[in-house]
Amino acid sequence: MKRSNRQREHRSTRVRDETTEQTDSKADELDPENIDPEELVRTADGELIHEETGLIIEEDQIDRGPEWRAFNHSERQSKSRVGAPTTKTMHDKGLTTTIDWKDKDAYGRSLSSEKRSQMHRLRKWQERIRTKDAGERNLQFALSEIDRMASALGVPRSVREVASVIYRRALTEDLIRGRSIEGVSTAALYAACRKEGIPRSLEEIAEVSRVERKEIGRTYRYISQELSLEMRPVDPKKYVPRFCSELELPEEVQSKAKEIIDVTAEEGLLSGKSPTGFAAAAIYAASLLCNEKKTQREVADVAQVTEVTIRNRYQEQIEAMGIH
Repeated sequence: MKRSNRQREHRSTRVRDETTEQTDSKADELDPENIDPEELVRTADGELIHEETGLIIEEDQIDRGPEWRAFNHSERQSKSRVGAPTTKTMHDKGLTTTIDWKDKDAYGRSLSSEKRSQMHRLRKWQERIRTKDAGERNLQFALSEIDRMASALGVPRSVREVASVIYRRALTEDLIRGRSIEGVSTAALYAACRKEGIPRSLEEIAEVSRVERKEIGRTYRYISQELSLEMRPVDPKKYVPRFCSELELPEEVQSKAKEIIDVTAEEGLLSGKSPTGFAAAAIYAASLLCNEKKTQREVADVAQVTEVTIRNRYQEQIEAMGIH
């Protein structure tokens, strides 16, 4: 009896060893790139293994989260110890130190004259080393211009980020040579507004810029072609809510103006026309139809187009709508 039990154990051990050898040989022959993702299993330790062969595909996963736990927003904010996130809107991406201009220590006590002169020297050298070459000085000035113009236009932060990325690309591709920093930064902001679907006309951009409208348009066409920026035509309907809000027109006029734009655009009237002028004419027509009369001068001032443009687009639109 003891011999038979010993023989059985020996036989099971031999079978297990043979199975392990076969599994190991399969794992050696297995190419990780050809493994079906459905056959992979993520363990509790963070390892990614092939279930059939036991081959470890990924191990030593880095936990990039904090070491603390939080269960609500206020607790998360109080436990957080990191600084501001990196941003493309600053030339050094925000990875810098600043020295406070107040000549006081951590306890609020005034510094001695010797310490004050030392801090003054440190501030001076801090400003110098933040921009170590002409490229960084260029970028610092351009990004500050983009931030100033974006604030004046009231566009969201995402537009500033996109404009900063476009300007950085233009600087890397050496597209700034022979052109003003203000012109390229303004063109980058206009391109970012179009990419993000934030309608701002060239006239509005030119109002907050330090360069003329003609230069902005010329530079915009150049960088969009050189950087292969895919720009879709601006939808006139995106201007309607803002123009109606400034004219204090009700929701009914907005809806009617969008309807006029949809119908006339299907007739092909929008081709080759300025989207701001087209939107302004639709708002003027809608205000008349809804008995919320606004003069052509009032609409033209808000849309920054001429009264002649509104009259011409208005006549085309009412004829296409069959309105007399």
